[in-house]
Amino acid sequence: MSAVDGGSGDDGDGGPAVRRLDEWDGAELVALAEEYGTPLYVVDLDRVEENCGRLRSAFPDADVRYAAKAHTGRPVLRTVREAGLDAECASAGEVERAFGAGFPGDRIQYTAVNPPGEDLDLVVDRWREHPGLTVTVGAEATVERLRERGFDGRLCVRANPGVGAGHHEKVSTGANAKFGIPIERVPDLAESWAAEFDLVGVHAHAGSGISGEDLSAHRELVRRMGELARDVDSRVGALEFVDVGGGFGVPYRSDEPPLDLEAVADATREALGSVDATLAVEPGRYVVADAGVLLTRVNTVKEARDATVVGVDAGMTTLARPAMYDAYHDVRSLTAPDDAETIEATVAGPICESADVLCEHRPIPRPERGDILAVGNAGAYGYEMSSTYNSRPRPAEVARSGTTIRLARRRETLTDLTALEQ
Repeated sequence: MSAVDGGSGDDGDGGPAVRRLDEWDGAELVALAEEYGTPLYVVDLDRVEENCGRLRSAFPDADVRYAAKAHTGRPVLRTVREAGLDAECASAGEVERAFGAGFPGDRIQYTAVNPPGEDLDLVVDRWREHPGLTVTVGAEATVERLRERGFDGRLCVRANPGVGAGHHEKVSTGANAKFGIPIERVPDLAESWAAEFDLVGVHAHAGSGISGEDLSAHRELVRRMGELARDVDSRVGALEFVDVGGGFGVPYRSDEPPLDLEAVADATREALGSVDATLAVEPGRYVVADAGVLLTRVNTVKEARDATVVGVDAGMTTLARPAMYDAYHDVRSLTAPDDAETIEATVAGPICESADVLCEHRPIPRPERGDILAVGNAGAYGYEMSSTYNSRPRPAEVARSGTTIRLARRRETLTDLTALEQ
């Protein structure tokens, strides 16, 4: 592997190149695995900054809000803040992380989905200290619960526009009944709530990992949100913003073209139409996916009846996406010699589940015990979805910026896992 500039140029398909595994410095990654152990996440903050810059360039007149659930590590959040993006938070914990990373209250939006009482307690307390904080509600009951807590601040209403999209049915939200208030009911509710709260915006989100044919669903969602904004405007006056969500896709396979972000931005503005409000978008995956890799070490090579099984120390508790979504991630050997035989391998983790595989029947150089493998595009929803199932501690993470590399999150220990037990 050779070190390159991260693929920030245009690849000829109308969008910026996506950083692939062979564009990382393999020798550096191996050295990090030896120094910090495996499994290990590596996040490149320079790439995060580049991706933020592309978003701001494509949407120069919009509010760009980072969907923090994609990666909440403090170095990432600080990089995003310094790059000029705001923070969109799906929980009180993410709100706290945003404040901890230096975001002021007026750059934080809390999007409540069936929020536990403790979440609302914390967020309302934070709002009292930082009245610029915006709360997005997707149910009438949430408004009642906010009212009970004395909240009368900046309110955004999440609509369910009846159209959704995404890379998997589990992340398509725009038409899922869990998310938002049916769009046809929003104007009446907005008119009612405007007298009691500072009604600043309307919101919807089609889903996660949107690209290709799914973009038509995104455009239809934006069109419906434009109509909603004009209806609300005619009743209560101009809104501050119309938030059409994010979900901008990243091609995980090397033969998939990158998202044409400029074209998406143009289509979004066209679909929204004329509104007396600022467009807002909420990218998450696009900011961090190709800024991260996962390193894992081979511990077992087994010839089974129909596969060569390569056992590694990272599994579904380290990277849940393959097990949860059948998601594809590129897997490469960093240490196999150039003349190694290529085999079709199933790379499996240490969890007692048949779903615990990172890939199946994938051509890779024949691994040996002790080899280091890299898993690409692991920056989004990698560490965030990690767990301690099977009582396995979560991995460490290092962050690199320029030539500086530092430990961002230490590796959990078995003592950490039992610290809360009585």
